Amino acid sequence: MIRRFLAVFEPFILMLLGTVVLASFLPARGVWATVASYAADIAIVLLFFLHGAKLSREAIVAGLRNWKLHLAVLAVTFVAFPLLGLGMRALPFLDPRLAAGLLFLTLLPSTVQSSIAFTAIARGNVAAAVCSASFSNLIGIVVTPALVALLMSTSGSGGVSIGSVEAIVLQLLVPFVAGHLLRPWIGAWVTRRKAMLTLVDRGSILLVVYSAFGAAVVEGLWHRVSAGDLVLVSVLCCVLLAFVLALTLAVARLMKLPREDAIVLQFCGSKKSLASGVPMAGVLFPAAQVGVILLPVMLFHQIQLIACAVIARRYAGGRSLPRLIRRRPDQRGQSNSRPSSSLPPVILTKVRTQGHERQRL
Repeated sequence: MIRRFLAVFEPFILMLLGTVVLASFLPARGVWATVASYAADIAIVLLFFLHGAKLSREAIVAGLRNWKLHLAVLAVTFVAFPLLGLGMRALPFLDPRLAAGLLFLTLLPSTVQSSIAFTAIARGNVAAAVCSASFSNLIGIVVTPALVALLMSTSGSGGVSIGSVEAIVLQLLVPFVAGHLLRPWIGAWVTRRKAMLTLVDRGSILLVVYSAFGAAVVEGLWHRVSAGDLVLVSVLCCVLLAFVLALTLAVARLMKLPREDAIVLQFCGSKKSLASGVPMAGVLFPAAQVGVILLPVMLFHQIQLIACAVIARRYAGGRSLPRLIRRRPDQRGQSNSRPSSSLPPVILTKVRTQGHERQRL
């Protein structure tokens, strides 16, 4: 059990924690703070450009066929989550700055990589997970700033000004569209270089976290946030995740989704993207507030990875979903726990091979 728990803390999470520690003791100051900020901006532009080149139009067209599932994921991500965030912001015992961070967390789109990975491990509909996660991030470029303007500007915690809109368009939307338009020429090259995309993805997050936390530390972050506040926010993140996981199962039951699609709704609907949240926070909020705003996002990110890794492994080990979810019958009317036929052949072969190995063991 201890090994499994420690295995969830992949090197990136350890690097993320190390970056926070480094920014706490050696924050960038003066000209180095400016250099770190520009480096983070360049990395974010490159990240969204590569993601735009990676997303195929075929995946978009194929994903539109399962529109009910995608609408359910978007409804949980951009409707149910923000409502819960508004409820937590109203808690009288929570520091207003951390409450704003929790609300911002609930306005973010879903993750891409971890949602797809956990869906594959749990033997869900991987093709649908790719589409749902991609749609959530693409729509989130516009929806998240709009929700911030609607729900956070009146609280003095942030807002979307004309300058913020220009920064979002130039740093996020324009590179994404440019990369997608250039996909016919560079798409195959980008797809083959997964290691490069992972390096840019994670490196950009680390750069922005270091820059944001360094600025917050210079402004006295750790003098304003106590250990008790961190524990309280961690508990609230756990409660939030548990509620949404249960909610997605209930929605799947109401929609009478097959098991494979219910897994997609659970994993894509319950996630919040650190990769999207970090650059958006840097654009939408003053530098002195970004560190506090991102604290709940980083805590939730680690909690969701741990919880969903455990859940996915239980599903992959033969555990059925809670009774809320029905299984899709096969042609003989028996329960079928195999992945959807829409899975790519390579993933199907891998999953079946893993299943045979488990049976031999």
